Amino acid sequence: MGSYDDDTLPLQPPVRLPADDELVAAVRETPLATGDADASAHPAFAPDAVEALRDGSDDKVLQVWADVCRRTLSTDETLFMEVVRLYLGRGPLTDEVPAVLTDLGLVRQAPPRTLTPLGIWAAGLVIGEATGQDIPVMGSLAGRDAGALLYGLRSYPEPERDEELAGWLAGRDQGEAAAEIAAALGEVSPLSRAVGVELLATGLGDAGTEALDGLLGAPRMGAVVAARLGREERPPTPEEIAWAFVDMAAALLEFGGEAAEVIKSVSQGMEKDEQAGTIALLALGDHPWTERVLQVFIDHHPDERVVAAARKALRRHGLMDARG
Repeated sequence: MGSYDDDTLPLQPPVRLPADDELVAAVRETPLATGDADASAHPAFAPDAVEALRDGSDDKVLQVWADVCRRTLSTDETLFMEVVRLYLGRGPLTDEVPAVLTDLGLVRQAPPRTLTPLGIWAAGLVIGEATGQDIPVMGSLAGRDAGALLYGLRSYPEPERDEELAGWLAGRDQGEAAAEIAAALGEVSPLSRAVGVELLATGLGDAGTEALDGLLGAPRMGAVVAARLGREERPPTPEEIAWAFVDMAAALLEFGGEAAEVIKSVSQGMEKDEQAGTIALLALGDHPWTERVLQVFIDHHPDERVVAAARKALRRHGLMDARG
């Protein structure tokens, strides 16, 4: 299958999809499934697929169709990249739609030639597999635990995030929900953690505020919460300064932020000598993203003093790791 590296594809916002039974109905109405298209032109469409599509359960139908789409697009780089382009909203097709895509029901035949709901579903699957991203689907997080919720919400714009959070909270006690999110913050990725702090601060009322207050005394996590919320009454230790700086920069990297944006987030308002001193501190922490953040400064910072400090910090960090 074509490759669309996660470094070049930012985290994708959530998509809205029809219910599974509607997707199944769309599959069964495609030219390939109804026999209106020449099945011999589709090597990925196995002979036993017809029976599965006609008599199979909804899960089986979607499984079969996902496999057909996956195998079809994996053997044609041009088709795969066309589907990616359409999925990313870079305009409808201006040329005639390839028959393969209409046979599979992925692209509308009439203008505007954009992805159908079935096409959005299939594109999300294949792009997710090619990039390693989990393309989020609206409404899919309601039954998940807090860690999965925070991970899934990383790319949600605010209105969709609020909608998804409301669905997750339905049937949950708000205090217990806030406690569950707070407990998950230490186990999730940097960007997921940033989302969690924001949810507790803005989306869960007094229960969220109480949960954040309870985190302030925790090593590392308290420093991150204080830094993100401007809680100056909670000063960090030198080790916590390093951890919080890396965590906040790592959240930007995880989202797909540019190197310049990451550098600015750490060095904003500092002179170059002060930046170099701050970078040197990063070696003191044991954040799992420390090496990646330091490498950004080594590769992209315009001032050689800061670059030298980052190289020294990276060497020191490596020695500390080796000593355990």
